[in-house]
Amino acid sequence: MDDAPQETPPARPDTAALGASGETPSEVLSLAAPRRRTVDDHMFRAGRTSFRLQLFTAPGQRAVAVAIQAEGETPSLTNVAESCAAAVWQQHCPDQGLPPVWIERQFPGAFGREPDFRLVTFGENEPYQVRHPSWCTISAEQIVHLVGGPVAEDRGKGYVPPEPEPEPDLRFEAMALWRLARPRPFREECMSGGTPWWRRWTNRVFPRHGGRSCCWYHSGDWHRVNHMALAALSRAQHEGVKAECMVDYALEYAAAAGASEWEQQVFRTLYCLGDAIQPSGDDYISNGFINGQHRVQAMLDAGVRRTVVLRHVWPDSPAY
Repeated sequence: MDDAPQETPPARPDTAALGASGETPSEVLSLAAPRRRTVDDHMFRAGRTSFRLQLFTAPGQRAVAVAIQAEGETPSLTNVAESCAAAVWQQHCPDQGLPPVWIERQFPGAFGREPDFRLVTFGENEPYQVRHPSWCTISAEQIVHLVGGPVAEDRGKGYVPPEPEPEPDLRFEAMALWRLARPRPFREECMSGGTPWWRRWTNRVFPRHGGRSCCWYHSGDWHRVNHMALAALSRAQHEGVKAECMVDYALEYAAAAGASEWEQQVFRTLYCLGDAIQPSGDDYISNGFINGQHRVQAMLDAGVRRTVVLRHVWPDSPAY
């Protein structure tokens, strides 16, 4: 690449060329062409996020970015996909009218699966901003075909892992939803406005059972799934099950209780250490969430009163 400084900043992309309705994975794969890996940054940073960035470019072709992140790196690529893609667009291909094709890989894979590559398409974009991401699996062979050459699949030798911090005691606990901060979910239009206090009260007086068709979060009965989740937790605490073993324990409990496919998916997210609802800090109402805002919002919409959360308990942490 030419490292000579530019005398003038690159022109901003022509907004008329930007798509507002997104693109399909098949449309992205149709962009296959020989490209050269012009960037391989093992410690690329976008805000507080670090990942390995491989950027594949060719004259007249849209850039393809492959982002790889290791276990324990936060914020995760999934949670900040928009800002990461926008940062790469602005820093490495600012003269292109569309953001780079965005592909990410994380270790381990989501919900305990083997790590895989995922193609992220965005529903809207404008100069150096993207919104409304959507994920689908893409194979290593498809990526090789897309960029016309080999693609590294690991974090790279240049990766500098964060300094290990003292480990708190992980503990699943039952918690009343009123103790949690007001969630501020994003990306789902049906819950973008949150829930005001008066509607929380109404939902508790007139709880909603069953599901809705608007999104995954609203598609099942949160009362039933939380009733089972709290029962599983009570039995696990009596038997002394450790937090890292709870996901398998809970899934066995859910299957034995006749949980539906959606309910078993929820069980996995509630008891998986990487996906559990996690309040932030000890002053929960003030500090917000590490994870779980969408699920908590869906529970509030249904009038649920108690759920299961994962706490990082230090010796001086208050009990709840």
